[in-house]
Amino acid sequence: MGWQVKITDYKSYLKIERALSENSIENYTRDILKLVNYIETYEINVGPITIDKDQIKQFIYEVSKVISPRTQARIISGLRSFFDYLVFEGYREDNPLDLIQSPKIGRKLPDVLSNEEINKIIGSIDLSHPQGERNRTILETIYGCGLRVSELINLKISDLFFDEGFIKVTGKGDKVRFVPIHTSTMKFINLYISHIRSLITPKKEDTDILFLNRRGKRLTRQMIFIILKDLCAKAKINKSVGPHTLRHSFATYLLKEGVDLRAIQQLLGHESITTTEIYVHLDNSYLKEVVEKFHPRKEI
Repeated sequence: MGWQVKITDYKSYLKIERALSENSIENYTRDILKLVNYIETYEINVGPITIDKDQIKQFIYEVSKVISPRTQARIISGLRSFFDYLVFEGYREDNPLDLIQSPKIGRKLPDVLSNEEINKIIGSIDLSHPQGERNRTILETIYGCGLRVSELINLKISDLFFDEGFIKVTGKGDKVRFVPIHTSTMKFINLYISHIRSLITPKKEDTDILFLNRRGKRLTRQMIFIILKDLCAKAKINKSVGPHTLRHSFATYLLKEGVDLRAIQQLLGHESITTTEIYVHLDNSYLKEVVEKFHPRKEI
């Protein structure tokens, strides 16, 4: 019924017009494929142009039986974006999601690790193993620079501008930013390059990639998650921890130390300041300190 054609067109739109990464594109289209699977399973004879609000509502009702309200809200948002595209291109006159409300959910605040917990995780690394030195450098780089996991695994040796004190980071939508790097992080990277990476023969396509596995290929996102999960288990850190947790922890620490929110926005590569503002909600004591320190009537 034309689903695959329209999904392919939509993916091209996301890549060319919105400059989204492959990971973001896959996330956008995954929920559309869930709708297609539902239609095929129940043998409903509709396509992306003819499906109506009631059929969409029935799909959402069925999937809501086995998913959380947060996931349900994400599915509705993803489908709304797809049908907005179809309306924009003139394939449809209306968006069947326009009158469908997402479930009310509170803002989910990310877990944050203290400096002590970060040290425990890094301290649990077996440095007698070559991968141990690499893994320590990976964690020091993510936490020390506030990187996304995709930014880390695609970091190149040619992106390191240590004389200037910066690294070049390619973020979401292939947007490039220069992130200051601390001398301690430089030290770990230099040690890794000279003592570990120099002993590995990189694959041709990964010659310039900084972090490699034993076979000379760049690491995957999944591998970083596994490394961190295993280290947290060894360190007995009982929190939901992923690479993004280190990024959140980096930003939260800077905020608590008094760094301006706009500066944190630039360091993290957030397009909107509203994304960065989530860190303000992590520690209300910071806001209390700001009011006490800068309140215009504090001298009265």
